[in-house]
Amino acid sequence: MKYIYLLTVILVFSLNVNAQNVKYGVRGGMNISSLDFKSEVPAGNKHRNSVYIGFLADIGLSKTISLIPEIQFSYEGSKADVLQFDYIQMPILVGIKLFKNFHVNLGPQIGLKIHEVDDMAANFGFSSIIGAEYRINQALFVDVRHSNGLINVFDDDSGVDAKNNNFQIGVGYKF
Repeated sequence: MKYIYLLTVILVFSLNVNAQNVKYGVRGGMNISSLDFKSEVPAGNKHRNSVYIGFLADIGLSKTISLIPEIQFSYEGSKADVLQFDYIQMPILVGIKLFKNFHVNLGPQIGLKIHEVDDMAANFGFSSIIGAEYRINQALFVDVRHSNGLINVFDDDSGVDAKNNNFQIGVGYKF
């Protein structure tokens, strides 16, 4: 237990976080989403093209690492109406600077389904995210991301098992 406390203290002092290292921003773009079914795939399971929009905070922890909590609205699922799911999502990403303007972002994401009730779909989603970000200047950036669903998007008693797969490409602005 002493080692955990010591590691935490060393980590906190090595990060040297202050309020000047926080930038707020917006991001938005296009989703290409699909469902990966474990069993038989329904005929209407084609990818769904849609949009997402969100807000973020980029908290610089060091010169190369940042913490990026976000909140976003995203249309996901498949093209068929019964397979469409709209979420309010909260990714919490770690950004790692690889080159001057190029960053890799990865982390977990939780989502709350918002558009229908009693549709046999689970109300919560959980995904992993990996993405890349290119900073055009201090404020403007472009990014691509892939989120991989980790849990079933349908209720356990529905007898259907599928996971969301989502590809995002977009632009953002940090104030």
